[in-house]
Amino acid sequence: MSPQKDDIYMLLLKNFTKYSLHFCVVLPHIVFQYLLEDVALEPKRLNKIPVQVQRDLFLLLSRFIFFYNSVDKLGSFLRQFPLFPNAFLVGGAEDFFVIELADQLQKLKVEPVLLHYLSHIKLLQGMDLRMATSTRLKACLYSFTSPGGPMYPTRAVRHAAWDALDLLFPVGRYPRHLISLFFRLLYPWYWPSSCWNFIMDCIKAVLYSLLGLIYSSLEKLRKPKF
Repeated sequence: MSPQKDDIYMLLLKNFTKYSLHFCVVLPHIVFQYLLEDVALEPKRLNKIPVQVQRDLFLLLSRFIFFYNSVDKLGSFLRQFPLFPNAFLVGGAEDFFVIELADQLQKLKVEPVLLHYLSHIKLLQGMDLRMATSTRLKACLYSFTSPGGPMYPTRAVRHAAWDALDLLFPVGRYPRHLISLFFRLLYPWYWPSSCWNFIMDCIKAVLYSLLGLIYSSLEKLRKPKF
């Protein structure tokens, strides 16, 4: 690039990342792919960008890595994460990534998108996070486990959030479920749907068990006897 084009490029990138972070803009896939693969993961090009723009860029990309199924590049992405002036308080690259991810989750309202994000949450298992970051992620996931406000999650989202919580934070799993059950009992209007779903789950479990037994019996009958 010529110096003039380079200045224009930097200005556009700076304004774009700042605007997108502030107004929670959804990145088009082609823009995300370019920013991730051709800028964030290219050290030569990345080093030409001012440090503050680098920080804004990585925070922005952190929100959409799960959305665009780029989890295979997560390790490289975290290794390229720029240093932040408040890193001694917040933590490392993994902490900043998880904080942005948790914030993004709480802005989502569409069930398929939430389920897509929650299905990738297992990739956070084993990350070395600060206590404050872990608590923030736990609170975010816990907010999706109860019906009603402020998140109003569907049943599928609630189950996915419980699965993610139990996987990432196995300690305290049973007390969490007991506390959740206790609070559900305080809202009688949820009892009919809960009972109905429990009955349907039991029926499905019995049917699947019967089908499994029938299938295994048929397989045994088909085997030739010697």
